[in-house]
Amino acid sequence: MDSEIKLSVLFTREQIAAAVKRLAAEIRRDYLDKNPVLIAVLKGSFVFLADLVRQLNFPLQIEFAQLSSYGRGRESAGKGKIKVVQDVKTDIKGRHVLVVEDIIDTGLTAAFFLEHLRQKQPASLKLCSLTDKPSRTQVKINIDYLGLTVPDKFIVGYGIDWDERFRYLPDICAIEDGD
Repeated sequence: MDSEIKLSVLFTREQIAAAVKRLAAEIRRDYLDKNPVLIAVLKGSFVFLADLVRQLNFPLQIEFAQLSSYGRGRESAGKGKIKVVQDVKTDIKGRHVLVVEDIIDTGLTAAFFLEHLRQKQPASLKLCSLTDKPSRTQVKINIDYLGLTVPDKFIVGYGIDWDERFRYLPDICAIEDGD
């Protein structure tokens, strides 16, 4: 049960809201007149996307994609195991595209997805991530808009899950290892 897992708050809902507000200001500055396509990578980024979009006050389009890279554990499945479960339905050729992620962990999934989208020939392609875990990076990718840097801990909350659990938490928390 969730109550048996020890969690510690890394970022409060107020810190998250401040990061989302800052990111929205940066994105507004760069995309105000471009009618971009924001592609949320499901499922973890849906809460972040909703809050981010409410801060943006210009025309944009929302798309969703779902990738598979994690099993039921706490480790990424690795580069050879990433697949597109649900692709974007909109033709993005010639469009300005912003990928919205919840976390960049090893970078493998984001690098795979960005390359997948590049093949569709967008006018521009940038990455926005709520969190980054640089201590685990295996593939260097450029995060154009970054909210928060997290330590090498498994995080949950604010839409981010562990085996479909803990998405409901309003804060970003670390799962603490037992003694």
